[in-house]
Amino acid sequence: MPFSVLLRPFLTRKMLVCVLTGFSSGLPLFLLLQLMPVWLRSAGLDIKTIGIMTLVQFPFTWKFLWAPLLDRYAPPLGLRRGWMLITQICLFIAIGLLGGLDPLRDLRLITLLASALAFCAATQDIAIDAFRREMLADDEMDMGNSVHVSAYRAAGLAPGSLSLILADHLPWAQVFWITALFMLPGMIMAILVREPAAKTPPKNLRDACVLPFREFMRRLGWRRALTVFAFLVLYKLGDSFATALSSVFYLEMGFSKTHIGAIAKHAALWPTILGAMLGGAIMVRIGVNRALWVFGVVQLATILGFAWLADIGPQTEIQTFHLIALAAVISAEYLGVGLGTAAFIAFIARNTHPAYAATQFALFTSLASMPRTLINATAGGTAEMIGWFNFFLLCTALAVPGMLLLFKVAPWSSPASSRTAD
Repeated sequence: MPFSVLLRPFLTRKMLVCVLTGFSSGLPLFLLLQLMPVWLRSAGLDIKTIGIMTLVQFPFTWKFLWAPLLDRYAPPLGLRRGWMLITQICLFIAIGLLGGLDPLRDLRLITLLASALAFCAATQDIAIDAFRREMLADDEMDMGNSVHVSAYRAAGLAPGSLSLILADHLPWAQVFWITALFMLPGMIMAILVREPAAKTPPKNLRDACVLPFREFMRRLGWRRALTVFAFLVLYKLGDSFATALSSVFYLEMGFSKTHIGAIAKHAALWPTILGAMLGGAIMVRIGVNRALWVFGVVQLATILGFAWLADIGPQTEIQTFHLIALAAVISAEYLGVGLGTAAFIAFIARNTHPAYAATQFALFTSLASMPRTLINATAGGTAEMIGWFNFFLLCTALAVPGMLLLFKVAPWSSPASSRTAD
């Protein structure tokens, strides 16, 4: 297939909007996952404390609690665009202020500000997910979600690459303000893009809270609904645990912040672009169900790359081979995790009802983020206790239950997961 033919579906206005929503959504999360742990470790905090600090991500797990508010009350700019812009402005300010604090002296204040940052990021995700679900037609969802997820992963290059390189040359306060500037494209998008076709909001807050859950349970039934909930929690458990402290792991292996940033810049960019094109094209061809199987296997296998790097061991002097090994692991991570996430988000989108997009999407992604928020807090202590190599073998084992649930929620014989009725 000619490259131009493969590229054509991505060159539309809606796909460009999906690029901007993905980047704006991914930046604050990857700042918490990649930049903040390196910042705290560089200041002298121990790995266990840094692991516990991942609990500041708790709003991603509980965002469904306030999602009905975003379905019920519309800011002046519109139900979706208004909430996107409000949260993006708050994120810009919170990211910039965070770097001006001292991790050793202001840890309590850092925890509060990082929690507020996570709350704003989670709220932005509610608005962005609902906006994307309402903007895309059914036949555009797989491609659009693939583009969104790939841009979401690419957003990690700002805090996980550029910011780390800058941190070797600039004060942390300047690094965080420069990172905050990457929120501007999303803010401009929220101002310029059109609001999706208006839907009648729930009559009151009670309906906004109750009707989305009632509709989902009636559509699937209690038994299948609970199975889907278990799948949402378990499918990305292994890779979430494995990548919880990946930047700290690279530091522990002897790589400098510049090594990590420079390698990530090149090793992550092209797998991300490739993943966007391949993931969307493959899902359109084989369906979401089969993509969950194929991408899930790739996602599971890439965890072993971390184990391989851990087996090589910490280095006092970095050689060319070690840089190649780091590049291979980062490339596999961005490709494997990106593909798995693309199919996963497509599955979630197909199981939401357009009339309750914000609340249902928030509930499903909250369940998906539960391992990252709760279990990942133990990642530092677990790695310290059993060693990095055994830690990544454990992560590989944790990926298996989610794959087994595919037999129930996304059987291979049914290539497309269930669509909702409009």
